Amino acid sequence: MVYIKSAAVALLAMGATTAWQPTNPSFASRGLFQSGKGVASRGPSALNVVTDPTSSGPMGGFTATNSENRRVVPENPNGRPTMKVVYVVLESQYQSSMTAAVKRINVGNDNMAVECVGYLLEELRNEDAFEQFKKDVESANVFIGSLIFVQELAEKVIDVVKPARENLDAVLVFPSMPEVMRLNKVGSFTMKNLGQSKSVVADFMKKKKQEDGSSFEEGMLKLLRTLPKVLKFLPSDKAADARTFMMSFQYWLGGSPENLQSLLTMVGQDYVDPIKAEMEGKEKMVAEEPMLLPDKAIWHPVAPDAVFETPQDYFKWYDNEFCPDAGIDPKTAPTVGILLQKSHINTKDDTHYVSLIAEMESRGARVVPVYSGGLDYSGPVKEYFVDANGKPIVDTIVNLTGFALVGGPASQDHKKAANVLKDLNVPYMCAVPLVFQSFEEWQSSELGLHPIQVALQVSLPEIDGAIEPIIYAGREGATGRSVPLADRVNLLADRALKWANLKNKEKADKKIAITIFSFPPDKGNVGTAAYLDVFNSIKAVLDQLKKEGYNVGDAPTTKEEIMESVLNDPEAKISSPELNVAYRMNTNEYYELTPYATELEENWGPAPGNLNSDGQNLVVYGKQFGNVFIGVQPSFGYEGDPMRLLFAKSASPHHGFAAYYTYLEKIFQADAVLHFGTHGSLEFMPGKQVGMSGTCYPDRLINSLPSAYLYAANNPSEATIAKRRSYSATVSYLTPPAENAGLYKGLKELKELISSFQGLRGNEGRGPAIVNSIVSTAYTCNLDKDIDLPDLETYNAQSDTAENRDNIVGQVYAQIMQIESRLLPCGLHTVGVPPTAEEAVATLVNIAQLDRPEDGIEGLPRVIAASIGRDINDVYRGNNNGVLDDVDLNTRIVEASRAAVRALVNQSTDASGRVKEVKTIFDDIGGFFGQKKPYTKAIIDAGFSNVEEDRLQPVMEYLEFCLKQVVADNELGGIMELLNGEFLMPAPGGDPIRNPDVLPTGRNMHALDPSSIPTAAAVEVSEDVVRKMLEKLQDENGGEFPESIAFTLWGTDNIKTYGESLAQVLALVGVRPVSDSLGRVNKVELIPLEELGRPRIDVVVSCSGVFRDLFINQMNLMDRGIKMAAEADEPIEMNFVRKHAQQQAEELGVSLREAAARVFSNSAGSYSANVGLAIENGGWEDESQLQDQFLTRKGFAFNADKPGMMEQQADLFKSALSTVDVTFQNLDSSEISITDVSHYYDSDPTKVVQGLRNDGKKPMSLMADTTTANAQVRTLSETVRLDARTKLLNPKFYEGMLSTGYEGVREIQKRLRNTMGWSATAGEVDNFVFEDANDTFINDAEMQQRLLDTNPNAFRDMVTTFLEANGRGYWDTSEENIERLQELYAEVEDRIEGV
Repeated sequence: MVYIKSAAVALLAMGATTAWQPTNPSFASRGLFQSGKGVASRGPSALNVVTDPTSSGPMGGFTATNSENRRVVPENPNGRPTMKVVYVVLESQYQSSMTAAVKRINVGNDNMAVECVGYLLEELRNEDAFEQFKKDVESANVFIGSLIFVQELAEKVIDVVKPARENLDAVLVFPSMPEVMRLNKVGSFTMKNLGQSKSVVADFMKKKKQEDGSSFEEGMLKLLRTLPKVLKFLPSDKAADARTFMMSFQYWLGGSPENLQSLLTMVGQDYVDPIKAEMEGKEKMVAEEPMLLPDKAIWHPVAPDAVFETPQDYFKWYDNEFCPDAGIDPKTAPTVGILLQKSHINTKDDTHYVSLIAEMESRGARVVPVYSGGLDYSGPVKEYFVDANGKPIVDTIVNLTGFALVGGPASQDHKKAANVLKDLNVPYMCAVPLVFQSFEEWQSSELGLHPIQVALQVSLPEIDGAIEPIIYAGREGATGRSVPLADRVNLLADRALKWANLKNKEKADKKIAITIFSFPPDKGNVGTAAYLDVFNSIKAVLDQLKKEGYNVGDAPTTKEEIMESVLNDPEAKISSPELNVAYRMNTNEYYELTPYATELEENWGPAPGNLNSDGQNLVVYGKQFGNVFIGVQPSFGYEGDPMRLLFAKSASPHHGFAAYYTYLEKIFQADAVLHFGTHGSLEFMPGKQVGMSGTCYPDRLINSLPSAYLYAANNPSEATIAKRRSYSATVSYLTPPAENAGLYKGLKELKELISSFQGLRGNEGRGPAIVNSIVSTAYTCNLDKDIDLPDLETYNAQSDTAENRDNIVGQVYAQIMQIESRLLPCGLHTVGVPPTAEEAVATLVNIAQLDRPEDGIEGLPRVIAASIGRDINDVYRGNNNGVLDDVDLNTRIVEASRAAVRALVNQSTDASGRVKEVKTIFDDIGGFFGQKKPYTKAIIDAGFSNVEEDRLQPVMEYLEFCLKQVVADNELGGIMELLNGEFLMPAPGGDPIRNPDVLPTGRNMHALDPSSIPTAAAVEVSEDVVRKMLEKLQDENGGEFPESIAFTLWGTDNIKTYGESLAQVLALVGVRPVSDSLGRVNKVELIPLEELGRPRIDVVVSCSGVFRDLFINQMNLMDRGIKMAAEADEPIEMNFVRKHAQQQAEELGVSLREAAARVFSNSAGSYSANVGLAIENGGWEDESQLQDQFLTRKGFAFNADKPGMMEQQADLFKSALSTVDVTFQNLDSSEISITDVSHYYDSDPTKVVQGLRNDGKKPMSLMADTTTANAQVRTLSETVRLDARTKLLNPKFYEGMLSTGYEGVREIQKRLRNTMGWSATAGEVDNFVFEDANDTFINDAEMQQRLLDTNPNAFRDMVTTFLEANGRGYWDTSEENIERLQELYAEVEDRIEGV
């Protein structure tokens, strides 16, 4: 017997005879049962390939299905009473069983007939479908619902079913949100108190949850098993009704047509009056016992027994009978554990499962397919994926349910899931079946996977540690049956086995491709990665690979030699512009090995083209050492092309880019690729947002290569894009240790003068003289731009009042302390090198300053301030207003905090200055003898003698925990775990100061559950920021409120702050987010004007492409909230949203609702305005080009009424922006500021708005700074100055960078270029910034020589930037300076060209 053929026959017998495959010829999929390695060749697949039969039209881009396909009307009732049943389910697998059950009753039951219609939950978004649902429920006898977990749709179900509940004969709701479950009604049995007060069921559920962490459905299953005991406590009639409900649930879980027939028969004859009347005097049909499979088991489609309850029974059959016939060697074959949904097995809707199993086995792999009756798969995983000794028997796990391992779509236990998966320690993939879309809809959608599925079936499994959300199946529109997608099933099988290969292959034989980046493309930029010393880190990885037995050949042992090998010259001092060429690929080979190559010709012409090409061949840059290849990923290719930068949608990869990945996979034949640092271009290539198809370029490029991706821990949003779009498992790395920026030159002198003044404040002779010096030095330091200083020529402190003198000194003091205390990442991080004890102090000080009320922790400054009877918020307020005493007190509190943290760290510091083992506060023996702890003594010594040690203890214990996290190191370990085919533990990404759980690094980084934001704490912080912003704007505008504010929303910022900037948008409009009963934010409500106390401010929200990808549900929230405001019947002087929407509706000839679109982004699959690319690469003519790019690329509107698409709405975007008074962005982290990256100015619309406003007035530009506990709102120009003083012009910063050599020069130049970016987009850079930078880096001959010797290419870019800033009118300087720069440019060119 050949079991593979049997599998095909089984498929046909089950009635699902199609595997859907797109008609697009680029899908090069193999036959379903094509021969694999070590398997005898077989005949053609038994599956027919068809196009998707869905025929109904689109519904907002998603869910183009028709409930009429699920409507069954009895053909010939013959006078029998007819029971009408309406059901709503999350997924469609019940459709075929329910239809069959109803038809059986209608044919074979003499006492009743059934009319039935079903709805998929997501269909209720459509107005026509919802109206039909209402009509159906009004005429129904029985309502059935299951897995209703989407808040806004749950409310729709309640709105319809609740009013009809009294007239319905029965309501059966199986696991769903509590408010939907409360609709249950079976005779006298209800769940009206569920989740509210005492009930037997609720008590049982609560008890089970406390005992073993059970989810609601797990509790229900356990309740079924203990039913007899529970029913004892109920009156007899209630017991009978409760029993009916529980039996109904069992039938429902059984899922087969026979079970559902029994359910409908039982409910009809016992609860539907016309049928009960018909049955009088007749014998009731005895309900069959539920035909149930075991709660959990191993299932195989061609096994002689339905299921196996022990792994021993399964392998006895599988290894001894099946594998020999199938040509699989059980001793050497890789083994894949597969997780299945029991409901699909019950309903025999399993074609998609059979398809993947067949593909795995055709490649010579063993499979262990297991299911669970509940939503907790941790039990089956522990039971069936290990042998009798507890040793794992699987090499990879593929979860085909698409849900989180524990809790499914309802309530998850991610910690439990991750621990279970770590015990098995194999890669864990979570593939996704389409639920709310047909194949055709998904294929044609630019967004890809439905947003609800992204939230439930991509985001939540990622928190468990899952990788690779590959779409592998969907449903047939007409029948609702699941169908495999052939090319995706092939890809999933290939990738699962490649991961298994990493587990099993000898290390010495494994080939690893380390991929580095060069951005902007230039020889001085090879090895770019955010805050990472790339070549030093590669050295560390090579050392570790060699240590673990990988073949690294004659790999260099120093950073410089590695650079030499890739660059040809370590400092880019070379006459040839070429890097080291590893391979030349001729065009015949390229076209033969790259199936999609001809499709790139539309954008780039025929290969080889002029990028990564020598004219005849495509060129791959890099160097091979043994089995390790270090390669340079090509760039996008259009960075310097003004026309391409202007395209609304991004171009395909060029031939050189495609050739690079073809080389890795098919010529070098890498077993895995390690993408090195934040970040490359692969994950940002065109394609769907989530749920790639075979035509999406990230999918085509990475194809079957396992990818590990080293990503900065503070950038979870872009790391998540890499996970979802390029199938990468991420490994987080630390950003460099932060230090306080400190003071230098005139700023340091100012602090000394202020210190002198404080000592001589009352001395009428010397005090005023010092104030005069302070004013003079403040002017020298250009502080007159930030604070209101008296006129330098006329001011004399001698004739001023003491109060005024204090005020001047207080303002200067506050300003320089802002600079001094600002956190500054120093130098670059090397993978595997944790911070020293001293480097950990500044990070801990900033962790210590935040209150964490949810953990019962007061911030250290709050405790210290309380010891002298002050509230820290009052101190901050006085400090910000320049009150000298408060500025001084704030400074002393900061110094006391530092001293306390240093004392804590010193306890655990060894002789080498590192923390090896953290000593706890209980290790201090002195404490037992009544002595103060070292940190308490430090605070007392700093002048706060009344500080309470007991009150300090919570925050200090927390800091001990954080210290352990900060100095822990698993980065090299994390990389090796992935390359060795192991499970890498998940961890959140974000700001380690706000969320120390980000540490330790070296784990698989994930974002957060998108439905969890904005949190209540984020809403509270955002309201404070909005209040400060509006106060500042009223002060500037004679008490008037702004009418419209342009907002920029970032993915990473909202992850780090749990949605603060999102909440700011809602707060301005005057709507509040509302959590559902599961704590998810899926709803907004208008705040009444009386409560708001001010007008509703209009907003124009520009979302980054990454925000769009991660938070499309939050875009939905904003759009709904803004439209609620626009449609509110309120006076327009109190509702600027309505005022402008009415004007735009009239101007554009559209409805008010359409005119109220305010949430914009790029088209799906495109990212950024390309303004940063143009400025970084010099590819722009003038500012109008940059503004056109912004409007063209960012003018795609999100519409909650049509959530499946981003529509280009350029006219509406321009019209909305033309009313803007203020542009606004948020800074939430000290690690990434406005000149560190180009993103901030890339999305800044300041000059765009100026060009669109009728009065041509430039809007005010503001930045909210929530990087410290003392949140502030500054103007953009203030923020640019602060950033320049703390970074570009600060010796502590640039010397720290220069200490890393080649990369450091590039980092300095990057900040100069980004500073110029702000001149281009906002015109908010002061002349002195360029002048001081020129003095620092060009006019200082010694510094100039250092830069030239260290990285001449990057130094040439610096000289170019100065000349460009002058040429474009952003920097006014002397002719002498310009001549020097021009001479220097020629000199550097000669040096680089070797003249």
